[in-house]
Amino acid sequence: MATRTSAFVIRELEDLFVPMLRNCVDMVRLKKIQAQVVKLSLSQSNFLLTKMVDVCDNNGNIEYASLLFNQVVEPNGFLYNAMIRAYTHNHKYRVAITLYQKMLRHRQAKNQILPDKFTFPFVFKCCAGLLYHFLGQQVHAQLCKFGPMSLLIIENALIDMYTKCGNLTDAHKVLECMTERDAISWNSLLSGHVRAGQMRKARAMFEDMPNKTIVSWTTMISGYARIGCYVDALNVFRQMQVVGIEPDEISIVSALPACAQLGALEVGKWIHMYADKNRLSSKTNIRNALIEMYAKCGCVDQAWQLFEKMVDRDVISWSTMLGGLANHGKAREAIELFQDMQRTKVQPNGITFLGILSACTHAGLWDEGLKYFDSMRKCYHIEPEIEHYGCLVDLLGRSGRLVQALDTIEKMPMKPDSKIWGSLLSSCRTHCNLEIASIAMEHLLEFEPDDTGNYVLLSNIYADFGKWEGVSRMRKLIRSKSLKKMPGCSLIEVNNVVHEFISGDDSKPFSKDIFWMLELLAFHHDRTDDIIEVAQGT
Repeated sequence: MATRTSAFVIRELEDLFVPMLRNCVDMVRLKKIQAQVVKLSLSQSNFLLTKMVDVCDNNGNIEYASLLFNQVVEPNGFLYNAMIRAYTHNHKYRVAITLYQKMLRHRQAKNQILPDKFTFPFVFKCCAGLLYHFLGQQVHAQLCKFGPMSLLIIENALIDMYTKCGNLTDAHKVLECMTERDAISWNSLLSGHVRAGQMRKARAMFEDMPNKTIVSWTTMISGYARIGCYVDALNVFRQMQVVGIEPDEISIVSALPACAQLGALEVGKWIHMYADKNRLSSKTNIRNALIEMYAKCGCVDQAWQLFEKMVDRDVISWSTMLGGLANHGKAREAIELFQDMQRTKVQPNGITFLGILSACTHAGLWDEGLKYFDSMRKCYHIEPEIEHYGCLVDLLGRSGRLVQALDTIEKMPMKPDSKIWGSLLSSCRTHCNLEIASIAMEHLLEFEPDDTGNYVLLSNIYADFGKWEGVSRMRKLIRSKSLKKMPGCSLIEVNNVVHEFISGDDSKPFSKDIFWMLELLAFHHDRTDDIIEVAQGT
């Protein structure tokens, strides 16, 4: 009877602290509450400690939560779950898994504390965050042993874990066994296929999805853009609007790079107007994407206007604008912008230096380019990557320093790629250096043995030197390898739709009309030439 009365009193005291902890929003108040808890000898109350750990979790103070947990002699399942959840929210995945293992080994009153529906979702999230595939499978086996199996939140976490670990086969099996599926189930698996670059499977799954959300559409748009299928990305973006789903911040940021790569200026302008209307264009990531889109579509002045109006410029903003100026031959403006960036104390990154090196290369500022390349390590502690060495080789090659360019390639800390050797080969033709051209061609054949352009370029260099035997040898090589030139490709935007044309392809439904119009234009061009010749003769 006395024990029951004591338990009743403890419960009443615990209930007094519930509203206090529910309204607790900072650590100062929590510590005051904890002092009262200790004073009333309730420091071993799993019920109150679970609530206190949740407050620490909400405040991001995982260290204090750990102190609270570790002073409990016999933590129960609720307290274990609260602590695992707190570690997971704060990305302490390894610690959370260690605690989960401790939970399985813990015995309280001769009974094992079993994981439940509040445990498994967070443990699966930890396995996904660490890409621990085999551990995830073991936890899946424990789920089958302890249950519950058919709970949507657990099954969704399981699918997410398998997709992030690259095991799409098991993820599909989980989906097929589910009695209930929601948008999260489908979107998790869809994201897995997109991350793996399996866009055909992703598209087939996307078409079969019963309820497509904005996440589904955005996943497809970003997936196509990531692998360079920009036309498909914009087609999905347009279809999303047709079915009545309005773009959000993520879908806009995913679609704008596709507009930039395709030169789809009209679509980009529409997105800009939409972002302005919905008060999204002030967001830094959207403004950066708009600057890139305008710069790559040839509207560098519009890009500059957007950049000037930005309040919160990050390193991406500066680097994007700098690259845009460099690509449009505005080298001096790019260098001035870099100097402004230095004055504002914004730390440049590798992309920033790609822009400034490109600007110096195309403007013939050879010495300035070398100075900036050297400053990467000395002043900013940025280790040059292969793209920076490519810019350096291009700069040296264009300036005629071919021996120095070859020496740079041979001393690179990484293996040079085909772009670097191709850049050197191109510079050899400009500056008539057959010896280094032969060395570059020898390496290019290792990377691109079937690229006709390399053989043609070396053949032209032989021709420039009057080495007709070399020209003949290159032509024989092309014939013996049965090499074919890659067909030309062009894009045009009409009524906000980007159309792709490939040389020799007459499969489009309107091809006959196009060829007829071209013949008509050619006929009128010839007639005009005849009229001009007659006029000149008279």
